[in-house]
Amino acid sequence: MSGNSFGVLFRITTWGESHGPGIGVVVDGCPPGLNLDEAVIQFSLDQRKPGGSAASTHRKEPDKAVILSGVFEGKTTGTPIAILIANTDPDSRSYAPYADLYRPGHGDITYQSKYGIRDWRGGGRASARETAARVAAGAVAGLILDQAEIQVISYTLELGGIRAGITDLSQIHQNPFRCPDRDAAKVMADRVEQVRKQGDSIGGIVEIRVTGAPAGLGEPVFDKLEADLAKSLMSIGAVKGVEIGDGFAAAGRLGSENNDPITPEGFSSNHAGGILAGISNGDEIRVRVVVKPIPSISLEQQTINSQNEPVTISVKGRHDVSAIPRINPVCEAMVKLVLADHLLRQKAVINIAVHGIDKIPPHK
Repeated sequence: MSGNSFGVLFRITTWGESHGPGIGVVVDGCPPGLNLDEAVIQFSLDQRKPGGSAASTHRKEPDKAVILSGVFEGKTTGTPIAILIANTDPDSRSYAPYADLYRPGHGDITYQSKYGIRDWRGGGRASARETAARVAAGAVAGLILDQAEIQVISYTLELGGIRAGITDLSQIHQNPFRCPDRDAAKVMADRVEQVRKQGDSIGGIVEIRVTGAPAGLGEPVFDKLEADLAKSLMSIGAVKGVEIGDGFAAAGRLGSENNDPITPEGFSSNHAGGILAGISNGDEIRVRVVVKPIPSISLEQQTINSQNEPVTISVKGRHDVSAIPRINPVCEAMVKLVLADHLLRQKAVINIAVHGIDKIPPHK
């Protein structure tokens, strides 16, 4: 088990390091006949690439996707889809002083413990650069969701302690922080600039909403929809917590307050976040993720070197002040991957139930 693959019927494997020649992903299990070209993938990658906000790194990567296999004459063939994203602007020089040090908050020390070797250039495999491959795969998954009229959207609920007071989805792409509250976005901008001048970093909360998901997605017992969503989102390096529906707020309620009454018209509330017993109930799916502050900061911190000697470190180079908002499309991508996988799994269940295992009609 390498831990580089994710999914069951719709399965991805990412590869590559931050400062290597490139990164990429292999998508296996994508149905044939879907319209796919580089432009579809590029649209998603452009939402994630550096330089989109004041909180972003100054590393300039065009993140141009190249499809190497699995597509013929603009359509998926049902065979593995390989996507390459070249690294065009790696600069390892700023990392050389830390080759023998373990940066606080990073995976340097744990990768060394696990493998006995690590790529110190930009964090190697542990770098957030890897998430570009996930976004590319998420664009492919989105084609499956589009057919089912399932939509996934994310926005910044909180950044650096500044929380959105309203949710106006029309504002998400009107400010660099993808915040649904225009006034809160202005305060976020001031907060980011303040923290940047201090040489520090900030975290926040991203909310993801899914509309159009049918009832019935999810598997008992260990492949519950919410379990797979939590795993997918927690696999993103900067994510340290996940809430489904009202999440931790449920701990302070009575059952009578937390249950969602069922009426002939549907659920009259949505504390559950669209999932019951690990299976989607047809309501809007709501998920929130807690994003930690970027660990690379210029303020001096205490650490050790590979000889276990105490040293201080001040991390220089091109780093984000916050993983938000570049992490937002990554969160969307991971949710799309889970939904596409479970949608295909549910279709298989229905096919077998209707036609029998030996009489499933061939693809037309």
